[in-house]
This record gives sequence, C-alpha cells and structure tokens, in this order.
Amino acid sequence: MPARPGEGRAMEFGIAMPTDAESWRLAERAEELGFRSAWFYDTQMLSADCFVAMGAAAMRTRRIRLGTGVLIPSNRIAAVTANAFATLNKLAPGRVDMGLGTGFTGRRAMGLGAMKLQEFEDYIRVMLGLLAGETVETTIEGQRRKIRLLNPELGLIDIRTPMRLHLAAAGPRARALTARLGAGWINFFSDVPAAVAMLAEMRDAWVAAGQAGAPEATAFVLGCVLEEGEPHDSPRAIAQAGPRAAVMLHRAADEALSGLPNISPVPESCRDAVAGYVALAKGFEPKDAPWLENHRGHLMAVKEEERPFVTSELIRLSSFTATEAELKRRIGDLRDAGYTEFTVQIVPGQERAIEDWARIKRAFA
Repeated sequence: MPARPGEGRAMEFGIAMPTDAESWRLAERAEELGFRSAWFYDTQMLSADCFVAMGAAAMRTRRIRLGTGVLIPSNRIAAVTANAFATLNKLAPGRVDMGLGTGFTGRRAMGLGAMKLQEFEDYIRVMLGLLAGETVETTIEGQRRKIRLLNPELGLIDIRTPMRLHLAAAGPRARALTARLGAGWINFFSDVPAAVAMLAEMRDAWVAAGQAGAPEATAFVLGCVLEEGEPHDSPRAIAQAGPRAAVMLHRAADEALSGLPNISPVPESCRDAVAGYVALAKGFEPKDAPWLENHRGHLMAVKEEERPFVTSELIRLSSFTATEAELKRRIGDLRDAGYTEFTVQIVPGQERAIEDWARIKRAFA
C-alpha cells in the first residue's frame, strides 16, 4: 500500500491565543517547549491588539514564529496592515506569518457576516504589493489612489525579509484563491474525518492552480487533555474546551437572531442544548444588538448563563478533548493526511494547559 501524504514525518506544533497585552509570556514559554508557532487572534472587540502583543513577543523570543491567526482585512486598511507586518518583520525577521481570513469572531462581535471574497482578494493584492515595494492603486474613502511605502530604505521597517502568507479558507472559492497565491492554508475544525476530506479538496485546488508539491496546512483546534476516567464536562474540560463548544451555540443564535449563516450543522444529540441556548438568546439586550451578549467571552470563557447548555456531548463533538492516547491517534491521522502543523488554542487563565500539549508534542518529534 502506498504511503499517505504525511505518513512517517514529524508534525509541527503551534499555539493560538486570544490576544493579551502580555501574551509574550505564553509565547516565551511556547518557545522554551519547542513549539514552532504562536498565533495571535485579531478580535478587537474581545481581546487586545494583536500587533502590539506580537511586538512585545518578538522582543522576548528568538526562534518561535509569530502569526496573526487570523487578521480580518475589513478592520484595517491594507496600508496599515502592510506597515504593521513590515514593522513586526524588523523585530522578528524571518519569523512572521501573515494569517488572514474573511472574518468570523471579529466581525460577528459587531453583528456582521464574513466580508466578500472579491474584496478580500483585492485587499491581499494591495497588501502584498506594498510589501513588495510596489506602487499600487486602491480605493480610499471612495476614491482611487496610488499608494506606496515611501521610504523603506531608511530601515524603519523590513520589507526585504520574506514573510509567509496563510489564508483561513473554508469554501471552494477561498481554497482556490489560497492555491493561486501559493499561500499556507489554515483550517479551523473539530472533526478529523471532515478535516481530512477538506485537506483533500485543498490539495485538488493546489494541483489545479499548477502549484508544485503540497500545501502547507495548519490545523486549528481547542481542547483539553483528559486524565483517564475524567469526564468531558469536568471543571478543567469546561474551562479549556468549553469555549469551543459554546461557538456552536453562538453560531446558532446568530442565525436565529441576525440571519447570519451557520455553516456548522447542529448534531442531533446536541439539538436540545442548542435550542435551549437560542431560546435564552432571544432575551438578550439590547434587542437591536443581540450579538453583544451572544459573543461576550467568545473563545475565551463559558459565560455563567450559557453553562447549562455546554454539555459533555457538545464538548466531545466540537473539540479535541480526549485522553492523551486518543489525542495522539487523532493528531497522527491529521499528520498522515498531510497537515503540517497542529495548533491548539490556550484559553485565558488556563496557561498551564500548554504543558499538557507539550507532552503530546514530544511524541511527534
């Protein structure tokens, strides 16, 4: 039987985090433990500014890669983003990962759906053009303007050292864009068979775009390394994996209250819990902005009022919460399918969980 795409090779590991002004502490520990990457969330209504925190991390680390996981273009004009990446690149040359996506958390927290793919693609064009030292044309305040980074030769920023582009791409058109640009691919998921199937589709897009080799594929998850016999809804599991389970509740409420699409079908075994939360969410204030309460604590903590709906089954199905042996099996399946990095989010207040994931990481060295 022929070997599968990633079979027999090492799996890189990364961490992700809702950005804290002091996220450098976690990035520093991740470097000490041998993690390849630290990804900082760009969710301005929920957490700290990613570039400020990444700058601090750049000054406290020497090897670990620093990435936006992921930056949402609608929240900054392209020139500001290009300048921010070029500034960070001077502090951490050769260690910068430019992760971008059309937006979920950072936009849903403002009651908005994902940005249009055409606008997303044009933003990337402008950003990459500026970082290449080119003069590019773009629309600013409704007018077409030619812009350029005017004096990179002064050395205030670094546009010479290469940075790596990654796109969070869920749909076929976004995957095709990822392939055309030769970018790394970021996939947020919970179900391994589905993730394997999505990577196969990404690989097909890669080949169709005429790219050589295989795409760099980063798996993003939340979860908890359970002790033997520990239930999926233990206090530790609720704290570390409950925020991922709550995303299913938030998505369902967004669809019911704001008409925003829910691309995560609700499992039959969780329908009652999800319906219960949606009923609760219908009472959120203010009535004309239910997303404010719905997304409070998103991917950070389980709110007291939503705790009854974050069930053991919801955690089991939506997150990487299992015993060490089972998690090693799942991660091995991802590696064998061709994923190049496994990234796990560390929840605020649960920083010691990085030690559990480092123990699993060592098995894949």
